[in-house]
Amino acid sequence: MTNREEWNKFSHLYSRLDIPSKTTLLREGQVSKMAYYIEKGCIRSWFNHNGKDITFQFFFESEGVSSVESFRTNQASLFTLESLEPCTLLCISKNDFTFILENSPRIKAEVEAHTFKRLVYYQQLFLSRIRDNPQTRYEELIRQRPEILQRIPQHYIASYLGITPVSLSRIRNRR
Repeated sequence: MTNREEWNKFSHLYSRLDIPSKTTLLREGQVSKMAYYIEKGCIRSWFNHNGKDITFQFFFESEGVSSVESFRTNQASLFTLESLEPCTLLCISKNDFTFILENSPRIKAEVEAHTFKRLVYYQQLFLSRIRDNPQTRYEELIRQRPEILQRIPQHYIASYLGITPVSLSRIRNRR
């Protein structure tokens, strides 16, 4: 049995949601009650730093997204989740998600692997912000995640890279 078939055994526990772009799924400071799987579209995670919108991750088709820390601990989310494109999502509540994890060792292992992958991503992002200059971060983005450059507005890409839109424009013009 594939993991997809295993998830399908629990399909009665999640629902499909179609949302337009610019829809907030979770606000910074709220407790996350839902987790999402993206069938179509793009979601960004961002936080407010002294009135400035800081984007730190993008999620696309076939990826799960939530404020994992908030979802699992019932603490306030440290960031906002917002759709950048019209999205079709599969949604599941914390109780139903917990039920699945308790009743499917295969899915539990898959979720643990996904969580570890996210941890590694956050470590790389953290170290890149300290170690790399904006030009290097941009070149790494081109190499690792070219779909971001094709689908995401430039001001969000600049925020993600930790630079201004003007600086991003200069970097792009130098290439």
